[in-house]
Amino acid sequence: MATRAADPTYGQDGAGVRFDWGVAGAAALSKGCRALVVVDVLSFTTAVDIAVSRGIRVHPFPWGAQAHEYGRRVGAAVAVGRGAGDAEHPWTLSPAALATAPFVENLVLPSPNGSAICATASATGLPVLAACARNAGAVARWLRSHGFGAMDAPVGVVAAGEQWPDGRLRPCVADLLGAALVLDGLVDSPGGLSVEAAMTVATLAARPDVSAAIRGCVSGRELAQLGYPLDVEAAAAVGVSEVAPLLRDGAFHPAVR
Repeated sequence: MATRAADPTYGQDGAGVRFDWGVAGAAALSKGCRALVVVDVLSFTTAVDIAVSRGIRVHPFPWGAQAHEYGRRVGAAVAVGRGAGDAEHPWTLSPAALATAPFVENLVLPSPNGSAICATASATGLPVLAACARNAGAVARWLRSHGFGAMDAPVGVVAAGEQWPDGRLRPCVADLLGAALVLDGLVDSPGGLSVEAAMTVATLAARPDVSAAIRGCVSGRELAQLGYPLDVEAAAAVGVSEVAPLLRDGAFHPAVR
């Protein structure tokens, strides 16, 4: 896998705007891109958008017990799983809960997919942005205004996807559509779209009602059945945010226009 990630073919060289899936896709794109965008609609990046919109600095971290040690080290509160929140730990991976949780300046937000990809991508030194259906347009506008999407400054959009029980990547319609919304804002980029990016944008023609598709896809229905319909609604709100969260010094901040 490392050999393939280093091959410029897998990095979609020759295009200013590129698309791939998961940790491996992020690794492949990072070899040739000047910026990365991570999309995890039904969880992490929607939560990031809501928290950063409130002025909270969000620290991505892989899922696991070490998140609490990291939180102590950086002086941040630590979010827990959706079902584990209580009076002492009101911050969870639930976007709806984060909208009303007590304000903190710094929050470690671990997750097995989007947060893990962001934490890994940050090690590349590239600008990393968090996008979802809520802020896809804002992220695309920030990228265009800073010259990304040209041949000398390609950008890679990475859909996080879900995981099967054995840990394999399970592509997710919600993330595909969230990525498509970002890419749709970059279609006129001077470097052009890779085939992968162009085919992703084409999904918007098949499902123009993105909100309904997020609610109706397997991952959206699964989350609602687990008792979190408000999280699905928060994730399905298209274009309601003007925040472009940028990962800087280990935490997401609003990107400066």
